[in-house]
Amino acid sequence: MTRQLRQLDNISHFTDETVLWSAVRDGDAGAFKALYEAYADVLYRYGLRFFDDEDTVKDCMHDLFVDLHRYHRNLSPAVNIRFYLLGAFRRKLHEARRKASLIRFGAPAEMPFLIEFDVEQQLVENERQQAMLRQLAAALSRLPSRQKEVLYLRYNCDLGYEEVAEIMKISIPTCRTLAYRAIQQLREQVKTAPMYLIAACLLALSRG
Repeated sequence: MTRQLRQLDNISHFTDETVLWSAVRDGDAGAFKALYEAYADVLYRYGLRFFDDEDTVKDCMHDLFVDLHRYHRNLSPAVNIRFYLLGAFRRKLHEARRKASLIRFGAPAEMPFLIEFDVEQQLVENERQQAMLRQLAAALSRLPSRQKEVLYLRYNCDLGYEEVAEIMKISIPTCRTLAYRAIQQLREQVKTAPMYLIAACLLALSRG
């Protein structure tokens, strides 16, 4: 909720997201500026989960906003902006990965998902909890890429399972299963960790 309030501060001139999106569809330059300021950080952090190269992520963001401006008249009239931008940006990232793989290897490569949990930034009560968090961070890094992406979109980007499934082009049951299995694996590998520490780990996923 706090992240959403910060974003709404950036679009206060447009009253709310519905008004902002309507202005974007009308080609309003101020609306595009507000849209970028509100969501650039969310998109940038998501992009760094797929690429170590910051320039590639920025290029994909640039291409996304160029397309939004170029085809603004064709945009859907009512959308969840965060969901829409993340989905469109993911397609840009995958296309960039596909092209890079074809150049380097002659065939598409599997998309990695690079996330880490920064233990040092977490305020914990004692050394035992600190050790548990380190174990959770290690367990998290070993999860399959799709499980990590589901967790990131679900808990860090505040999206529902239906929206995560749509972004990742998987079924809702598959999305739920991936999340369930990921959390179960974390709990099994760190059996003594209380659920609130696992929740803290999920809510503070970061690119190292």
